[in-house]
Amino acid sequence: MEIHKYTLEKSTIEKLKRIANILKTVAHPLRLGIVYLLKRHEHLSVSEICEIMESEQSLTSHHLQRMRLKGILKAKRDGKSIRYSLKEKDVSKIIDCLENCQCNL
Repeated sequence: MEIHKYTLEKSTIEKLKRIANILKTVAHPLRLGIVYLLKRHEHLSVSEICEIMESEQSLTSHHLQRMRLKGILKAKRDGKSIRYSLKEKDVSKIIDCLENCQCNL
């Protein structure tokens, strides 16, 4: 059997690494839920997310902070609260893609 040499361009490798980092960052049910919510609502506070997701504030804040540090979310102070929104709006397409996936997981 003949093996064909195939190499990836450096830019392709970097793009794949970036995609892998995004997937690792959102690979948690609460984080996916946050992305799902922020796709439908432009800005939400921690308390609004907690109410909708029925999650604890400390845990939700932890996940929001992690996604913000990874560049997926942005945060803006609004009085006493912080409102979160998607910085990378295309990341929400992950959910659309996987909702339509016919995989048996």
